[in-house]
Amino acid sequence: MTSFIELRSDNSAGVAPKIMAALAAANTGSALAYGGDEWTARLRDRVREVFEHPTAEVFPVVSGTAANALSLAALCPPWGSVLCHESAHVLRSECAATSMFSGGGAIRGVPGESYRLTPEALDEAFAATRWGDPHHSQPSVVSLTLPTDYGTIYSPVQVAAPTERARSRGLRAHVDGARIANALDVLGCSPAELTWRVGVDVLSLGATKNGALSTDAIVCFDPAVSEQLVYRVKRAGHVASKMRFQSVQLDAYLTDGRWLRLAHQANLTTAHLAAGLTRLGMELLVPPAVNMTFARVAREAAVRMEHAGLLFYGAGEGVIRLVTSFQTTEAEIDDALARIETALS
Repeated sequence: MTSFIELRSDNSAGVAPKIMAALAAANTGSALAYGGDEWTARLRDRVREVFEHPTAEVFPVVSGTAANALSLAALCPPWGSVLCHESAHVLRSECAATSMFSGGGAIRGVPGESYRLTPEALDEAFAATRWGDPHHSQPSVVSLTLPTDYGTIYSPVQVAAPTERARSRGLRAHVDGARIANALDVLGCSPAELTWRVGVDVLSLGATKNGALSTDAIVCFDPAVSEQLVYRVKRAGHVASKMRFQSVQLDAYLTDGRWLRLAHQANLTTAHLAAGLTRLGMELLVPPAVNMTFARVAREAAVRMEHAGLLFYGAGEGVIRLVTSFQTTEAEIDDALARIETALS
């Protein structure tokens, strides 16, 4: 029987052992509900330490979509719009959740090289806006996906450029950081240097894709927006009664750089995979910076790869997406490359 190699998504991976152990340790005795527990208090301190921000607030939620939609709703009025890259997850894969939670805010996709939002692209979007005209939604927020949905990343300078341009027009800034740990591992900068120090007001902090069981989070650097989120998160049904089990996951995730080590393993195996695919003559859509590889493959070869037990997703005509996780090993990648070589031949 053919064994399967998981390359569909980092969401398909299990739970990191240290996070599972932390959950088990928290499963003793009783604790005050709705975040009034010691684990949630510890998480708040941990976030402030990791992000070097004395008033940062953290709101555990069940998914990245919830984190994005609630963050953007707190930044965007019902008549406003969110400007993001045209490939952004908030635009293409979240079923207009931001519009629902914001009471009608629109999302406008903007083109940009390497799937990144640039100040030049924002200038064009601003020029096309009928400012002050009630017939036209008013740009209110820029949202950067970091890493992008195609695996490219923004450096701190590349985050600062669009956020500064946005700020000059009175807009706020949000980062969809579903895989931000993978970007931090590659960039080698601090979380603060990639977020609030370069103009980011709110971060959607991903954890489920990188070893957590059932939680992502909103990290807010603006006290006024945090006050809104207290109520918005509750109204959306994301204030868990047994929040200690969400908070303990996030605390274990961020403790002692664990989130970065988990991301490093995923990045390392993707680099190994990409190098092997290049040796086999496959064309990559973009050089993978983090744990996602997009490759051009003829349909017949892709079918043979599937029959060989490789699990992956299509990403458009003639393109497949291969994603590694903290659980992926180099031995699995070597096995995958051998199967791909056979499929291509």
